[in-house]
Amino acid sequence: MDMNFSDCVFKSEERVTFALRNLYEQYGYARYKVSKFEEYDLYANNKNFLISENILSFTDTNGKLMALKPDVTLSIVKNVREGETQKLYYNETVYRTSAGYDGFHEIPQTGLECVGEVDLFSMGEVLGLAKKSLEIISDDHILDVSHMGFLSALLEETGLTSAERDTVIREIGNKNLGSIKRICEQGGVSEALTRDVCALTALYEPFAEALETIQPMVRGEKMSACYAELCDLWEILEANGDFNRLYLDFSMVNDMNYYNGIIFRGYVNGIPDGILSGGRYDSLLKKMGKRCGAIGFAVYLDQLDRIDSRKNGYDIDVLLCYDSSISALDVQKKASELRALGNRVLVLPHTEQTIRAKETVCMTKGGV
Repeated sequence: MDMNFSDCVFKSEERVTFALRNLYEQYGYARYKVSKFEEYDLYANNKNFLISENILSFTDTNGKLMALKPDVTLSIVKNVREGETQKLYYNETVYRTSAGYDGFHEIPQTGLECVGEVDLFSMGEVLGLAKKSLEIISDDHILDVSHMGFLSALLEETGLTSAERDTVIREIGNKNLGSIKRICEQGGVSEALTRDVCALTALYEPFAEALETIQPMVRGEKMSACYAELCDLWEILEANGDFNRLYLDFSMVNDMNYYNGIIFRGYVNGIPDGILSGGRYDSLLKKMGKRCGAIGFAVYLDQLDRIDSRKNGYDIDVLLCYDSSISALDVQKKASELRALGNRVLVLPHTEQTIRAKETVCMTKGGV
């Protein structure tokens, strides 16, 4: 059996974490450690930034309300030093509720943040690292990209009120074209603009093709600047070889109170939920009194178990059973032979077992 050493030694979560750490350090990102808990107000004041608004809190010995961290980015932003660009990565556990689980649970998470002067190169580097992170997890992956600035600028052209635009954004996320058309009609939006908003909502194309599709929609300086940024990012990604399996999807929306530029989400085959998400969140730093930019992403390592469970359905490769007539030395020799072939071997007395194994080997007095 041909098997890579790292596959034999590490579980998927550990193997991927190790590979991602090496990737981020290769690009000069420094390891960042955060406390398991922060003051509750940090999260309570930014609930819309969190994946889940549920926060596990407790009262400290000094009477201060604390929270087990449901997010790492907020902790990094709180402690960031202004006046310099910092490139950081982390391997941490966050505590929150999520779909498919009852109550709070621990989620191992790794990711990176670039905080400070975020220019075109920094954005291209982070987006490229997100793509490379997905490649480490699975060859069968896609990375969807959107741009909140481009979408926001288009909606500004409609003349809708702020409240109406917020509603349209929500319906774009739901891909509800009927509702979008109705709001635009009631708001007196032109047919051409309504058509473009709906077209942008329905768009899902490879990055390069999508750039051609949306070019005729560009109106005004803001949209032109955002479109130019997307084109420049594509040029960087293409030059770096990170151009396959990238799509533009403007129905992927985040809260504009926090995100102001590109956002992205990564998927791997076999898992319906995104395993990676990130974006540019200058607005969050402004909200927290920081005068700088930021872009980053997180990889949700708890999802990796769902990949492994779909690979072959087996707990181990070989179940080695033996009865009382077999010496411990013979059992040890046989187990060593099987493991030398790269198998995961579980050794148990010859009894009723419920282990899922590719192969079962029984050692009895009559032979193997």
